[in-house]
Amino acid sequence: MPVAGERTRGRVPGQGGRARITVRPGARSMRGRTPFAVLVVTLLSAGLLGLLMLNTALNEGAFTLSRLKKQTTEATDQQQTLQQEIAAQSAPDALEQRARELGMVPGGDPAFLGTDGGVTGKPKAAEDNPPVPRSSAEPWQRPAGASGSPSPSASANPGDPGIDLAPAPPASAPPGGRR
Repeated sequence: MPVAGERTRGRVPGQGGRARITVRPGARSMRGRTPFAVLVVTLLSAGLLGLLMLNTALNEGAFTLSRLKKQTTEATDQQQTLQQEIAAQSAPDALEQRARELGMVPGGDPAFLGTDGGVTGKPKAAEDNPPVPRSSAEPWQRPAGASGSPSPSASANPGDPGIDLAPAPPASAPPGGRR
């Protein structure tokens, strides 16, 4: 027990004055800052990891988009090629040639039935001779001996079939532009 007049400061009850407790002002503030610093570092790490994952996902999407654009371009080119083939095979000359290969011949003169039951025209059987004689020469090529035609050897391009691209001479018109 303390005697009157003695100082009791620094003594812990039950210790008999042997231990002295001191409080350092910095110790308490360090203990309070540590969880906050861990929280801030954790949040920053999570944010950076999230940005990395987002960037990776965006890059993967960009590669996918690029691949799909390439596939779209290839499909568009293929579609255009197929449309050109269809147009070439649907041309009247191509259809006629395929029909002849199948053994078909052009039809004769047709006959028509009227609404009153009458027949207009005289039907005629199909014949195996075309109305216009056909030549094996292509229509855009001129014979080599034709006058005014450049020869294929005289053309600028060796593969050029000798097509004359000069404009046709103007037709003579009466003065004033009226006929």
